[in-house]
Amino acid sequence: MNSSQRRRRTSDQPARRGRSAGSTRNRVIAVTTMLAVFGGVVAVTQISSAGTRGDRDRDRGRDRAAAVCVSPSESVDPADTGTTVDSNGVRHHWGDGQRGPDQCQDSPAPGEETDAPADPPAGLEILGDDCTDSSLAPHEGFQDGERCVSTAFGEVGDADTNPQLMIISSPNRVRANKPFTLRISTRNLVRDRFLPAGQGGYYLESSFLTEDGLTRGHFHTACRMLTSKRTAPEPGPVPAFFVATEDGRGGAGADVVTVEVPGLPGPGIAQCASWAGDGSHRVPMMQRANQIPAFDVVRVVVTR
Repeated sequence: MNSSQRRRRTSDQPARRGRSAGSTRNRVIAVTTMLAVFGGVVAVTQISSAGTRGDRDRDRGRDRAAAVCVSPSESVDPADTGTTVDSNGVRHHWGDGQRGPDQCQDSPAPGEETDAPADPPAGLEILGDDCTDSSLAPHEGFQDGERCVSTAFGEVGDADTNPQLMIISSPNRVRANKPFTLRISTRNLVRDRFLPAGQGGYYLESSFLTEDGLTRGHFHTACRMLTSKRTAPEPGPVPAFFVATEDGRGGAGADVVTVEVPGLPGPGIAQCASWAGDGSHRVPMMQRANQIPAFDVVRVVVTR
């Protein structure tokens, strides 16, 4: 008689370490707003310090250059970089459509003139690149839905200088309504730019880089209580905790910021996330499609 076999999967959670950044010149303004959402009270905290941007000439031309040829991820067979449909009818774009060197055409170097047409690469047909044909009202910098945002994307840096972020320390379990801390490490993010969304700064400003090619902005941290671990959460409810951090620090090297969470309702499972934002709160752009953006997420058990 054959006996059944059970497979056990174990995973090692890497230890997370970090060091606190030293204190330098800062001006930090904390604003705490209590919001009543679905009969509950939500704390929203905004941390901000003054950040200024010097004037400099920028080329805002709309000339399009051919995309740089980038090989797909190492885990993807170069012969399998196309589109496939699996047995469930799901369409997969392996390598996100990246082309291998043998499929690439040389693109002009930055600033190099070319007689090539400005059509979208590879004969792509786009829906549009502005709000000219949109039936929606223009977005005016406030947190309104059903609007069309005409703000240009702005500047994107090289892959080696694109922002990154990681939650390097978080508790596994906390008691309801008891404070705890999250430690966030960022790299290639100068945290000196923040336009308050409540004052009309949401999606208002294009992304801009420093003279060293680093993204200017800030990062967000939020926690929400999950109602299910099997389905994606509803997007509408305001999180139980939210903070935007702009402390005038950051740079090419990795540093660490400690975020104080005043407490979460419970019991249940909390999803705590942190993500970088440019001056107008968009997740910073990446040079390549197969780069992982600057974000991280952990889950915390909240007990009574």
